[in-house]
Amino acid sequence: MRLHILTIGKPRLAFARAGVEEYLERFPPKNGVELEALRSSTREDESKLLLARSEGMLRVVLDERGEQITSRELARKISDWELQRTKAVAFLIGGADGHSDELRRKADWRWSLSPLTLQHELALVVLLEQLYRARSINAGTPYHRD
Repeated sequence: MRLHILTIGKPRLAFARAGVEEYLERFPPKNGVELEALRSSTREDESKLLLARSEGMLRVVLDERGEQITSRELARKISDWELQRTKAVAFLIGGADGHSDELRRKADWRWSLSPLTLQHELALVVLLEQLYRARSINAGTPYHRD
């Protein structure tokens, strides 16, 4: 199963760029993550672009109003998608103004990384770390400790 992250804009903050590079390098090519930065625009246009680029994929919208889960629950969810033979999952991170209501409605799952509103570059780094953690849990490697 391929994991795609579609985000509005490239990370400009140095810590975010470093974090993105760090976690992308940790994924093996076979089970990797594809990151695509899309152009910034209005919230509605950004949401339309995210919807178009994620067509045919299971859509996970990162939204502070979404469901909050543990790292182990995320690992189980990813494992379930793999068992269901889901070919591709798209994690959608909006720009500074968030997502449109239409995009939220078309999500297969809305996920909140935190009850706090996270700056989108920070959300990207947290997402990558959690995806890496979930894959490590499912592989039985010692990265995650309970």
